[in-house]
Amino acid sequence: MDVDTRLLRYFAAVAEEGALTRAAERLFVSQPALTKQIKQLEALLGVRLFERSRSGMALTEPGRALAGRLPELLGVWDRTVAETRGAASRAARVLRVGFIASAANEATQEIVAGFAARRPGWRVEMRQASWGDPSAGLADGEVDVALLRLPFPGQEALRTEELFAEARWVALPAGHRLASREVVAFAELWDEPFVAAPAETGGWRDYWLGTDERGGRPVRVGAVTDQPDEWLSAIANGYGVALAPASAARFYARPGVVYRPVEGVGPSRVGVGWSPVHDSDPVVRDFVDCCRETASEEDLRWGPPPAGGG
Repeated sequence: MDVDTRLLRYFAAVAEEGALTRAAERLFVSQPALTKQIKQLEALLGVRLFERSRSGMALTEPGRALAGRLPELLGVWDRTVAETRGAASRAARVLRVGFIASAANEATQEIVAGFAARRPGWRVEMRQASWGDPSAGLADGEVDVALLRLPFPGQEALRTEELFAEARWVALPAGHRLASREVVAFAELWDEPFVAAPAETGGWRDYWLGTDERGGRPVRVGAVTDQPDEWLSAIANGYGVALAPASAARFYARPGVVYRPVEGVGPSRVGVGWSPVHDSDPVVRDFVDCCRETASEEDLRWGPPPAGGG
């Protein structure tokens, strides 16, 4: 019998979380989709894996037997896949680097140049991920290392190191009532519709909606996007406002969108991440070292960027 490893990972997440809702957030999938996958696995195995109740999902005896073997099974598979893909990259002397939005801002080029100096003949292949994958490809083993925004769901299963932090600002339609302000209090935005990341990104979406800083006030979602161009269009067209790193005013300037500092929300943190299977990989270590050196040598906490995006 052949079973998709994705089904096993879904099962493992539900077993660990004990609830479909939390597991769905962790996996970046909807709850109905996760329920369907669990039922599919039960049908393939011909056993009931969970007892479902209002209090959550409890493992049955067969479920406990499967859960006990999965860490070893999936660990071996993950190492095998990483080694196979890594071998292909090493043969081509390519390091696959995932990134979200503007990566490490202006420091990105310096990091890549530093790596090239350490590894002559090697090439960094930058792969931009949508906001639907806050791990920038690390979670699925699509990249060797990534420049990403912390925190993100599933971060605890990966290695991450913070490089620098920058303030979160707000992106507003140019004609918005608050667009002329020098600084906007976050409380003034609580009743505004927001442009949000896909719901399956869970805690990532919540972070960029400022959920923890709303004092319990519900979020109004005016549009959902997972790409920078779509995000900018939604804001410019008046479908909502959005929290963004201060550097967005430099990297995503656009007519019809303005950026303003926000009081009442914490900063965004940029980090480098990699899979535990690459802990002993000297090429990945070199890239991470370049990230550390750039972060320590350069003043990455940029001063206020231009207030307007166009």
